[in-house]
Amino acid sequence: MAKPSICWTIAGSDSGGGAGIQADSAAMRSFGVHPCTVISALTAQSSVAVTHVAATPLTMFNAQLQCLLDDLPPKAIKTGMLPSAEQAESLARFYLQNLHDVPLVVDPVAVSASGSTLADDSALRGTLTYLLPIATLVTPNVVELSMLCGFPIENEESLIAGAHQLLQQGAQAVLVKGGHADWQGAQCIDYLISHHLECRFIQPRQPTTHSHGTGCSMASAITAAMANGDPLEDAVVQASAYISYGLATAVGLGQGPGPVNHSQLPTPAEYFPRLEPLHSPSMQGKFVESDTQTLGLYPVVANVQLLARLLEFGVRTVQLRLKNMNPDKVEGAIAEAVLLGRQHNARVYINDHWAFAIKHKAYGIHLGQEDLLEADLNAIQQAGSRLGVSTHGYYELLNALALKPSYIALGHVFATPTKVMKSQPQGLARLSHYVELARGFPTVAIGGINLNNAAEVHACGVGSIAVVRAISQCDDLAQRIEDFTDVIGR
Repeated sequence: MAKPSICWTIAGSDSGGGAGIQADSAAMRSFGVHPCTVISALTAQSSVAVTHVAATPLTMFNAQLQCLLDDLPPKAIKTGMLPSAEQAESLARFYLQNLHDVPLVVDPVAVSASGSTLADDSALRGTLTYLLPIATLVTPNVVELSMLCGFPIENEESLIAGAHQLLQQGAQAVLVKGGHADWQGAQCIDYLISHHLECRFIQPRQPTTHSHGTGCSMASAITAAMANGDPLEDAVVQASAYISYGLATAVGLGQGPGPVNHSQLPTPAEYFPRLEPLHSPSMQGKFVESDTQTLGLYPVVANVQLLARLLEFGVRTVQLRLKNMNPDKVEGAIAEAVLLGRQHNARVYINDHWAFAIKHKAYGIHLGQEDLLEADLNAIQQAGSRLGVSTHGYYELLNALALKPSYIALGHVFATPTKVMKSQPQGLARLSHYVELARGFPTVAIGGINLNNAAEVHACGVGSIAVVRAISQCDDLAQRIEDFTDVIGR
């Protein structure tokens, strides 16, 4: 059994068990990591009030940090309530000296769910001065964002302006939580904004008063997911779903708001948010549907010669991926591939070269996430071409779902040497969950798949398996096709 990753939570203790260190630890354990705690303050707190706050002496605060560093160094760190500027300054110094490569999630807690003040103006200024410039992510709600920025957050425009102000002050990314944004109405919209990404995560607002510890738990869930190796945007997606389910299943324990429920993963698909980029192209409807939910064996090939052989052997779905061809020959190769597809009544997808694919009326086009930013998606849609989209995690999957493509490729399942990957292998458990999230769309698994693992991959519920080396590097192509189709069908 693999050892769990280690997370640190640096926050106050909630004697009522709903927020602070107690909520942080519960959320982190749900994500399978081991939480270590640095107590910044003790609170006498229940579901209805905070009656006393006692800051941890600075010598004790620093001793906790050093003690953990010596034995239990973290993969990610979350800060919550810091009752003094001195703590924020000391923590920033310690972080820069010892942990500057570790993701740091800063949750600027100022007010409890019951409305009690947990940090004064000097403490918030300390967070602003010392922690924002080194934060991987800052997670204010709209009340906290207003306090940090110095102007009211009353609509989307002011919210985005406030987030950009925090970016200018040094934060790498800002997640503004919409739980307190009553002006959003029946929806709850969180905004993730960085220098390269701006999007909304849209959820139905959960009709519950039992939301104690929501902010602490969300920041901790993000931190834990990052400790497990997920990129920031994937961590935010998972935390959004985790909190939505936690609110939907929360129950009251005391006389006031009960704590958010802490459940085990994976979160059911219906609690995942809808993603909406702030600057997305205006799309009408969806792309032309594939003629089947099960595309079967889906070879990805680098030349027309191999594509022709595959079609002759009865393969019905093939992708032509021309990466190193002389640019002068690309259009001719695409035209030939499209014609072969028609002759064999097969689905031939063209990777990347969408303009040539449209010109020659290809059955379909396949695009990676980066290519989505450059391609004319409206032109592809209007041409009646089918669109397949690559995904490498939760965020990219939600981004693909928002486009309503013809199919979604899920990868990379296993390690693969065919291209340099930014993401880690997703594995079979994640693949099964992605299939659940993408229900209603044809799915294609890709990445490191061969005859030894094809049956396990197919059992995850995908309708198709894309293969590269397992086809291009085999000696007996006809036999290899037969072997794969015995496992997954044609």
